[in-house]
Amino acid sequence: MYPPPHHQSDDIQKMIALIQHYPLGMLVSAKGNQPHITHIPIIYDEATGRLVAHIDRHNPQVETLTDGAEITVVFRGPDTYISPAIYSTSQLPTWNYLMVHITGNVRLIHESAEVKETLVTMTRLLEGQEQRFVLKPDDPRMERLLPYIQTFDIEITEWEGKFKLSQDKNPIDFESAKQALIDHSKAEEEDFIRSMYETESNP
Repeated sequence: MYPPPHHQSDDIQKMIALIQHYPLGMLVSAKGNQPHITHIPIIYDEATGRLVAHIDRHNPQVETLTDGAEITVVFRGPDTYISPAIYSTSQLPTWNYLMVHITGNVRLIHESAEVKETLVTMTRLLEGQEQRFVLKPDDPRMERLLPYIQTFDIEITEWEGKFKLSQDKNPIDFESAKQALIDHSKAEEEDFIRSMYETESNP
């Protein structure tokens, strides 16, 4: 895998946390030599350990999403340019980031009751604790939507945490890079970023 081992994480709980905080995934699949990429919200279902999503049936990528097809999903967390000016040692410019790559196999969902259930669950999770909107299973708008979407879930076969956080720098520079990522992210992301740094090591 790339980047190097010191920029990899095998902490699945951290990867799940990133998916939950940043659920807009990049769905990557291919047909022949033609790659297809779509950006869609994709949730992690804790009950099944699978990813769940739906895609517009008119999207050409749907043709690649057959039962058992292998796909990749990329979830992007906070990232920032790291200037050498922040370091106490002589360094070159770099870019730090938090990413998760998931590889898995597609299972198409056709049963209308299950499709509606995934939509209700997805809405609940994306609304968060405030729950300003509640999608009800008997909402007639869902029935009209069903012919236009393809729902599917993904059985995860490989987790890859790409956490490039200056782990190869000395403790002072490591902390400076952490603060740079916090400073260049939204205020509400600070707690999440700090939690991602827990147990990360550097020389």
